[in-house]
Amino acid sequence: MVEKNTREIEDGVVRDFSDRMSYGGYLDLPTLLSAQRPVSDPEHHDELLFIVQHQTTELWLKLVLHELGSACDLLRADELAPALKRIARVKHIQKTLTEQWSVLATLTPSEYVEFRGALGSSSGFQSWQYRAVEFTLGNKNAAMLEVFASDPVARSMVRDALEAPSLYDEFLRYLARHGYPVPTEVLERDVTVAWTFDEALVPVFTTIYGDAEEHWAAYETCEELVDLEDNFQLWRFRHLKTVERIIGMKTGTGGSSGAPFLRRALELTFFPELYAVRTAL
Repeated sequence: MVEKNTREIEDGVVRDFSDRMSYGGYLDLPTLLSAQRPVSDPEHHDELLFIVQHQTTELWLKLVLHELGSACDLLRADELAPALKRIARVKHIQKTLTEQWSVLATLTPSEYVEFRGALGSSSGFQSWQYRAVEFTLGNKNAAMLEVFASDPVARSMVRDALEAPSLYDEFLRYLARHGYPVPTEVLERDVTVAWTFDEALVPVFTTIYGDAEEHWAAYETCEELVDLEDNFQLWRFRHLKTVERIIGMKTGTGGSSGAPFLRRALELTFFPELYAVRTAL
């Protein structure tokens, strides 16, 4: 029983970490928690929120890339079930990332303007992990490499994602290996360019959706990919609305037009045939 609102520490709870792994040691918390370094002078109270928001996003993006890379490898090896597990995890991360915008939205225009100037030309547009995620999902743009020209490590990551088959490429190759009539030109396409709608794929997906029970594995994967795109678009929309809420129609710190530039991102797509098949059914 708990007495006087105090829980007794059990005898077996480890207390001495002089020669044992601790929670802080395992997570390297001293390094992690010292990485938030506001640059405003005098330091503005709300800048820590801004930094933590973006650093936690980068940590989640690191995990998204880890999971998507594994999903691609598993699809390549025809191991569909564990690949879908990876995708399911990414979907949960996406929901967390989208909900996270509500925290940043507590930053008012009056508060942000007091330290925005200290950010210089830094912008989320320069997130190489975000760009690698977009590329891994198939929305590629080689011109983006120029943004990372001054950072060889970042440029290398983005280039690797540019040159590798996307998750969709790997799925279409999986379908071809399992007897679906995916056109040869699709399988041999230049994977360094953005995926664009291919009418020839719609009949393939019409067959799958026309008899979901017969083609369950492929059908389930299609729906998982649609979930990924839906979640990504919701994240983009919340990003746009948060920016509009905080800076209105001001230009971005990185030089973009700001909200109009973000709005155009809503027109970008990853798996257009999986939406087109809904019209064809």
